[in-house]
This record gives sequence, C-alpha cells and structure tokens, in this order.
Amino acid sequence: MTTLPLFRRYIGIDYSGAETPYSGLKGLRVYEASLREEPVEVLTPPGPRKHWSRAALAEWLASTLAEGEPALVGIDHGFSFPLRYFEVHHLLPDWPSFLDDFQAHWPTDAKNRYVDFVRNGSAGRGAERMGSSRWRRLTEELCGAKSVFHFDVPGSVAKSTHAGLPWLRYLRQQLGDRLQCWPFDGWDVSPGKSVLVEAYPSLWKGRCPAQLEPGPHIGAATAHPGRLASLTAAGSGSRAGPRLCVRPAGDQDEQLRSTAACSSHAALQCPPGFQSARAGRSCGGL
Repeated sequence: MTTLPLFRRYIGIDYSGAETPYSGLKGLRVYEASLREEPVEVLTPPGPRKHWSRAALAEWLASTLAEGEPALVGIDHGFSFPLRYFEVHHLLPDWPSFLDDFQAHWPTDAKNRYVDFVRNGSAGRGAERMGSSRWRRLTEELCGAKSVFHFDVPGSVAKSTHAGLPWLRYLRQQLGDRLQCWPFDGWDVSPGKSVLVEAYPSLWKGRCPAQLEPGPHIGAATAHPGRLASLTAAGSGSRAGPRLCVRPAGDQDEQLRSTAACSSHAALQCPPGFQSARAGRSCGGL
C-alpha cells in the first residue's frame, strides 16, 4: 500500500538580521523545491523592492502556508535560547511565553528598528534580557555551533536570531494550528500541517554525497528535497512521523522541548544510507 508523503513542498530560507524589518536585504534569500523539482529561487512579490525584507517574507510565508499544501520550512537562525537564559531571567520553560517576553523586550519587528538599536539601549528593553556568549544550547554544544548571543563574529547567527524571533511569533499568531514549530509544539507531526524547523545547512558539508552537498546559496541547500526530505517521513514515503531529532529520555523530554535547549539543527542527518557516525546522531536534547 502506497502512503502519501507528509510534505510536498520544501522551503529553505537564508535569513538575515541586517538593517530594519522593512529593508530589502540582498542576503535574505528564499528557495522552494518539491519531491520532483530542484530548488528554485522565490522572488519577491511584484512591487518596488528587488529583495526580500523580513516583514515581506513573514507575510508571504503566512499566506503561502495558509493556502497551499503542507510544507517543510527550514530557516537558518536560532529558534530559542539556552536554559541558562531562562534561569537567569526567571522565565518559565514555556516557548510561547518566551516568544511573547522576548518580543516585549526586543521589539525588532518594529518599523525602522535595527537590532543594534535594542542592543545599545536606544530602543526596547533589551538590557533586561541579555545573554552571555558563553551560554549555548545543548544542540550548539553537540554541533559545535556558536552561541545565539555571540554577536559580531564571522558565522554568527546572533543578529539574525534576535531579528527573527518576533516573526516566529507572528507566524504562530497568523497560522494557528496550521503551523507546527518543531519540536516546541510537540515531537510528533500531524499530517496536514506545515512544519517550521531551525536548519543548519553547514552541517551537511562533507557528510552527504556530492550531489547533496550545500551549494553556493544556503537557502537552496536547505530547500533541496534530498536534504529536507531526509529529515522527515517524506524521504521514505512513510507516515510514521518525521525523524527530526533523537528524543531525550525521561524527565528531560518536556523541559528540553519547551525551552529549546533542543532545537531542530536536524541538518546533521543525510538521506538514509549516507549517515556518518556523527551525522546519524541528531543533536537535539542529548
């Protein structure tokens, strides 16, 4: 008996935390693929801007995920913060509450708002919700990735993370139960939902066959169905559920899912049969 894949569309986004939410950004790129088609770049809707802005991207995602077939969307910025952040700021280990609290202190989705305006205290209340570059999520420790608080260094995702988190909140508000942010909304994915995951395309380099290696554009690398499909049941044509992460055992499960010490840096996994020993061990809440 043939079963349908969970997803028919794969969207990869090379994010950027530069300038303001409404600035057209050359570094913000969007690619879309299907099980049968290679990634193609998605251009901005007709209008005066040549490049995507963060606001325009969020509006486009809300629209396309509301009306189209279920999609798996990978974005290359952090979706949450280390457990130490929650402890220092006395926050509940609850991801939706974290997003609300973060946006209240870091309103980087406001018009004409640079991330650095909040960092230097000229806007928002960022000083009340700072973190240390020494703090890392378990996934970052296992993957060797930089902290989401490590600003102003090559390869940093700190600025894009601080710029992008309010837009995750926006998408949840717009799409409701049509969107699942994995794994924060639950480990298991229900058919018919679009899924948003944190992706780390650099982890594919040297761990997959040549034809699946990341190309010159991170968004295209993330959208490649041979990669994103490998993270889900769509890769094997099964409805058994996505294998985006190895679940932590015992009492850690709910805490790690809620706070995102486990994120979906699921790019560690290559298609079946191509996992290396390290790549096969997903870097979730282990």
